Amino acid sequence: MPIRVVRIIDRLNIGGPAKHVTWLTAGLNSGQFESTLITGTVPASEGDMNYFAREAGVEPLVIAEMSREIGPRDLIVAWKVYKELRRVKPHILHTHKAKAGAVGRSAAFFYNLLKPDSARCRTVHTFHGHVFHSYYTPLKSKIFILIERLLARHATDRIITISDEQKREITGDFGVGEATKVAVIPLGIDLTEIKPALGRLRSDLGLGDDVFLLGIVGRLCEVKNHSLLLESAARLSQEGMDPTKFRVLIIGDGELRTELERKTRELGIEDCVVFTGFRKDAGQLYADLDVVALTSLNEGTPVTLIEAMCAGRAVIATEVGGVRDLMGEFATKDRGISIWSHGVTTASRDADRFADGIRYLYERPELRQKMGARASAFVRNRLSKDRLIREIESLYRQVLGGSTCAF
Repeated sequence: MPIRVVRIIDRLNIGGPAKHVTWLTAGLNSGQFESTLITGTVPASEGDMNYFAREAGVEPLVIAEMSREIGPRDLIVAWKVYKELRRVKPHILHTHKAKAGAVGRSAAFFYNLLKPDSARCRTVHTFHGHVFHSYYTPLKSKIFILIERLLARHATDRIITISDEQKREITGDFGVGEATKVAVIPLGIDLTEIKPALGRLRSDLGLGDDVFLLGIVGRLCEVKNHSLLLESAARLSQEGMDPTKFRVLIIGDGELRTELERKTRELGIEDCVVFTGFRKDAGQLYADLDVVALTSLNEGTPVTLIEAMCAGRAVIATEVGGVRDLMGEFATKDRGISIWSHGVTTASRDADRFADGIRYLYERPELRQKMGARASAFVRNRLSKDRLIREIESLYRQVLGGSTCAF
């Protein structure tokens, strides 16, 4: 009998988690697993990736009331999830991200309440990131931490973090879950998606090979902190970097686009910043970028960095979440920035330090190439979606074979 898996995510918006759940739903061994994907609605400002699921042959069950925002409708969502559990009778419920994790595991708690141990579905939750800081007010953050502690103790058989650093942060800094209950399973990507289309992006923008392209890929929202990149670009402009030989490409869209465009004008850098909007072919654009940036305030393991590294690009990032787990061997510090095998990071979120990191890479094209080559080998050897799928299948069998439910 196949193992029945119900997978829940709050929405399939532009980003790594939408790809992750699609790959798992479509990729589990069909002879051993039956998968159902439940998701919610995507706000127009975020960009919808339901097309990605459909192209992979996945037709999710959509609960219209489920979205990122918290409210009374979550009771309806939990009820509908509960009814779906009653219908499917899954062996495993696997939730992804905070919202789906809360309503999904709550529904599973009541579903399992009166069942004998042998009939209960086991619950698995993946932290792609977390909402314990930089998203909400300090009071709300404390409430969410308390909720996650309760769910981890009473409604979760196994927690998955996507990096060692994230495991340390979640279990150590925030006290969510016992370390023995946590499995570290790094993300994986579809290596075939990262196809070099050298020259396409530069041709679209009318730029030659002599122009340094610094790109950032992601949703335009507060936690991604694009303002840091714009402020850093302004510092470089003030320091005399030739604006005709330097461009910042912001690939993505979101609710902050108008505000960020206004900020570029206020900083006087509108001539060297390009907003491309959402691009379905983003995986083919990395090859035209010289460096890929990440300025987030909070992350799990950023897929955009993995994709950039796969394409052989050096990266610059703030040290958040699992970023350091991607950077390879530490080399040295220079002017407040950390130099690694695959790029540079800044521990602070100071625009001067981030600008120093950009300039460091700008001035060293040969080093950038070496970093990119090492980064590409690292990703292709360790972070494929095939490896991810195998490790998830193995974890499911472990959860069903030996663990006892916490209910």
